[in-house]
Amino acid sequence: MASIRKEISIEAPPEDVWDAVRDVGALHTRLVPGFVVDTRLEDGARIVTFGNGTVARELIVDLDDEARRLVWSVVGGRFTHHNASAQVFADGDGRTRFVWTADLLPHDLARDIEALMEQGSAVLKHTLDRR
Repeated sequence: MASIRKEISIEAPPEDVWDAVRDVGALHTRLVPGFVVDTRLEDGARIVTFGNGTVARELIVDLDDEARRLVWSVVGGRFTHHNASAQVFADGDGRTRFVWTADLLPHDLARDIEALMEQGSAVLKHTLDRR
């Protein structure tokens, strides 16, 4: 199984970053605009349309306000297994450490998914960093 981890530092308070992350239906407006172009909510899931045209159904597994952690799982498509999490940590004076982890099968998808996570992390940082 491939396990991919991206960690970035964001120049914004963790409360603000978590508020955007936990808004599971607003990926395309609050978190990663352009990288994600649409998000629709269904009971227990979100349908995410990425800028490259890919559409994914993501089950919302857990939203933990105390730990500032969101967990989701992509179902269907090319994956035989997918589980991901985003977690927000305080990192000094008004800064945030953002950790995005994905575990997936088949392993052959790891390179493509890592490239997407790299791109998504850059958009997220640009969107949430204080100007």
